[in-house]
Amino acid sequence: MSVKLKPGVVTGKEYRQLIAAAKEGGYALPAVNVVSTNVINAVLEAAAKHKSDVIIQMSNGGARFFSGEGAPDAHKARVLGSTSIAQHVHLLAEEYGICVALHTDHANRKLIPWVDGLIDVSEKHFEKTGKPLFSSHMIDLSSEPLEDNLKECARVLKRLAPLGMSLEIELGVTGGEEDGIGHELEEGDVGNPKLYTQPEDVLRAYEVLSPIGHFTVAASFGNVHGVYAPGNVKLRPIILKNSQDLVAKKKDLNANPLDLVFHGGSGSEKHLISEAVTYGVFKMNIDTDMQFAFAEQVGKEVFANPKAFQYQVDPETHAPYKKLYDPRKWLRAGEQGIIARMEETMKDLGSLGKSVAAK
Repeated sequence: MSVKLKPGVVTGKEYRQLIAAAKEGGYALPAVNVVSTNVINAVLEAAAKHKSDVIIQMSNGGARFFSGEGAPDAHKARVLGSTSIAQHVHLLAEEYGICVALHTDHANRKLIPWVDGLIDVSEKHFEKTGKPLFSSHMIDLSSEPLEDNLKECARVLKRLAPLGMSLEIELGVTGGEEDGIGHELEEGDVGNPKLYTQPEDVLRAYEVLSPIGHFTVAASFGNVHGVYAPGNVKLRPIILKNSQDLVAKKKDLNANPLDLVFHGGSGSEKHLISEAVTYGVFKMNIDTDMQFAFAEQVGKEVFANPKAFQYQVDPETHAPYKKLYDPRKWLRAGEQGIIARMEETMKDLGSLGKSVAAK
């Protein structure tokens, strides 16, 4: 598939074309959770530097933080923070010359009002511009019975489809925790069937949702949020293939008909990442490693110049420390940590130099 898209935020048909290009090109896109303009700008800079399209997303906690911890209304803060992130990305993405998808991460049952509030925002944006503000949203009701999960996903997708937006769903439980959403790992979780999505459930989801609109599937194959000691869980990408094969067979479709998402990419073995991509994974969430990459470089600045983070001037020489404690100094170090880690992720996913943005 040879497609060139206008640089900037992609939605609707363009978002689906971006997904198709990744799958046909045998690569996946990094999806990074953001909490500040520093993280957003670092992701955009890395994408531009390495000519890789990216997915910028936010959790409910990240959106809440972006709006300011002093905002009194938590629900309103989540909506405003997400909207502010999206507007920031819309302003800058085209300038960086790559394609960016905008997405919201895990929303369990109590966070459905957050998603509905953001759909309200996109509906208003659509009325003015003909496009939604976001590319897609995610509903994570994986801990609920399958039919309850799909019923609510269908309701939300019916709102998204007229705007050209996509819905990401989760089937099976991703281990670990992301901003309070997830499944805490326990002794013996290596063999827990809840951590492995059943192909029959994926087929059922396809039957319910595909007539409504475009959706993507975060299927669990032993993946976890965060980085855990080896042996806690075992990645089994073959589960993704089994789901793809069943849907393709039952619905008489070509290979890898599903658009799959890899949650909890941080700390995963590189050969298993590559294998998952061959089974139709177009997106891999990587949050924990990015957080550490940022914090590690900021920490190095602090440890290298400890007095500058205690005093405005040297207590003995009276030399000013302003150039060292200036937030632009150590925040930039954090940004550079993300940029370096992004390059490694893009190599793992095969997206380096694969941007479909028209030059």
